[in-house]
Amino acid sequence: MSAADIPSLDAVLRRDRLVAISGLSLVVVVSWIYVLTGAGMGMTAIEMTDMSMSDMARSAVMQPAAWNAGYAALMFFMWWLMMVAMMLPSASPMVLLFAVVNRKQRDQGNPFVPTGVFAAGYLIAWGGFSAVATGLQWGFEQIGVLSSMMVSTSALFGGAMLVAAGTYQLTPLKHACLKHCRSPMQFVSRHWRPGSGGALRMGLQHGSYCMACCWFLMGLLFVGGVMNLYWIAGLTLFVLLEKTIPVGHWLGSLTGVGLLLWGVWVLSAAG
Repeated sequence: MSAADIPSLDAVLRRDRLVAISGLSLVVVVSWIYVLTGAGMGMTAIEMTDMSMSDMARSAVMQPAAWNAGYAALMFFMWWLMMVAMMLPSASPMVLLFAVVNRKQRDQGNPFVPTGVFAAGYLIAWGGFSAVATGLQWGFEQIGVLSSMMVSTSALFGGAMLVAAGTYQLTPLKHACLKHCRSPMQFVSRHWRPGSGGALRMGLQHGSYCMACCWFLMGLLFVGGVMNLYWIAGLTLFVLLEKTIPVGHWLGSLTGVGLLLWGVWVLSAAG
């Protein structure tokens, strides 16, 4: 084989990048299809959005959902696939950078690790969040502040959630975690670990930073409706902008102030 027959490193990297982008796109598209078709709830997300914006959703508090192991599992996978659809797009720069660095590591004689191992660690971290969110959903329904249509039935609850989310947006912890999410190269340089176990751990760590950055924002789904497409799409776009655009840091702070003022207004009106 001549040197001309050997693909250049740039060509190989472009191919690996294409494979990684295709895989990420497929996972995101499948997750969005699952959400849009209703996540096993028996009606589409569009129908649930219409209901969540009507009095029917709030009156449904009188007809609590029948929680059992099967229903809890359905709610868990609803949350998990929704988190994949919402959060994976904003994590794509990190996943793609891992693929590039991992390829260069292999060229230096180190073991090759599929990019999917890193991505799996990231998604496992959000699986942990989804388990907690499912438990909170059950608890909120039991105390009557969330309807069986997964919409807030209490202005006090909604206002408190908005205040909590707005306040968290302004905390040092939020901005420290956001910094990790906005700086993939810095994360790789500080936390790189070789091998499949190292890649899984890196994915879990990056997912944990991402989760700590966005968990209160995801909690706002309890306010606007867990399956409300307007809230889902809006939060997805906001998280993507906050993590990727140059002024994302300031966007997060400005949004925090806005959420805080909104929550205070809702609480004062409810009082």
